Amino acid sequence: MEAGIGTGDHVDISWSEKVVITKTTLPSGIRILSESVPSVRSIAVGVWVDSGSRNDPELKAGISHFVEHAVFKGTKRRRMHQIASRMESVGGYLNAFTSKEHTCYFARALDAYLARGVDSVCDLVASPVFPEREIEREKCVVLEEIKMYDDTPEEYITDRFESVIYPSQAIGRPIIGYPETVSGLKREDLFEHVSRQYTPDQIVVTASGNLRHGTLVKSVEKSFKNLRPVGPKPPKEITPSPYQATELSLTRPIQQGHLILGRSGVSVHSKKRAVLEILNIILGGGSSSRLNQRIRERYGFCYNIYSFLNAYSDCGDFGIYLGLDPSKINHALRLIFREFEQLTQKPVSNQILTRAKGQARGGIALGLESMSNRMTRLGKQELYFGRVISIDETIEELEAVTAEDVQTFAGDFLSPEIFSRVLLIPADP
Repeated sequence: MEAGIGTGDHVDISWSEKVVITKTTLPSGIRILSESVPSVRSIAVGVWVDSGSRNDPELKAGISHFVEHAVFKGTKRRRMHQIASRMESVGGYLNAFTSKEHTCYFARALDAYLARGVDSVCDLVASPVFPEREIEREKCVVLEEIKMYDDTPEEYITDRFESVIYPSQAIGRPIIGYPETVSGLKREDLFEHVSRQYTPDQIVVTASGNLRHGTLVKSVEKSFKNLRPVGPKPPKEITPSPYQATELSLTRPIQQGHLILGRSGVSVHSKKRAVLEILNIILGGGSSSRLNQRIRERYGFCYNIYSFLNAYSDCGDFGIYLGLDPSKINHALRLIFREFEQLTQKPVSNQILTRAKGQARGGIALGLESMSNRMTRLGKQELYFGRVISIDETIEELEAVTAEDVQTFAGDFLSPEIFSRVLLIPADP
């Protein structure tokens, strides 16, 4: 038998590859971080804006996401088709995403095209023109995207769950916005959003791969030489109001029932985050987790069940999702609460704890093989912590978690009465 597989034995992972992480702050306030990985022939570069859907005004919900789409419709230097083909013509790609708290534009390519990648992503941020005709067309695209998510029960119930955990708050709204708010966006709204949010003090550029930091800095300076100066500080949403358990039941023309059982969690800065990560793996993180083994494998109640956690700058949430026949929901809830009770009554075994830590370490290690993941890690950590946390420090925090830590945390955290329930069931024919 291979060492560590199914035995609970500890296998050390050696972080033998030496990488160099360098940071430069330009006079304008733009922060540039790079991670040199000489053993690869590729690069990933991203421009991060410290603003996401959480910063959207209520009547313009979804504007951060819409701007992320709209910048690809043309810049002062390039038309839409040129933006699309610039990286693809050399075997790379260009894309973007919006989260609750950040927006990121990124490129991936061979290392020889670092300057092209930097220029491409920076151009989107620095000089979008938002052509009127294309903006109206893109509204149709985003409205179809909203319909797509609404037609996907797992996505739909997740949005409803977030609205329950963060009621009447920007962070609880869908990142993509609503049909009425997206339809009402005007060209001048997009320019105003960019002028307020896409300022040097809000921008972080990160890159990973076979690169030289000095070359990266020169490329960023050239691309952002005309970037707007710092304007009025955009408003930041206050810390979410205290969480209260809520029950919400919805119907849709679907065949399967869907349930999210969840509650508030912890922020990225919480000292309990490592404990919750280990608890999450033990409870619902993968095929060997307690929930999957009991509810799917032993009883056959569902096809898909897992637990999840989200951590933000000042808050977070935790939940359990499963899809199953509505007639079995109460049975499944009893089994979930039984697992809660077992985790609070006695410490998990050394074998289970070791396996969970191994799963966490392995996920980190496998992620390091992707330059895009490395680039993303640099961006998120700079924005959240103002520094890059070493892999060794991350591993040490996870390794320090004890079975008693998990039990103590579970005792306070896994109280059934403080969990919200969001249920989506088939509508009557």
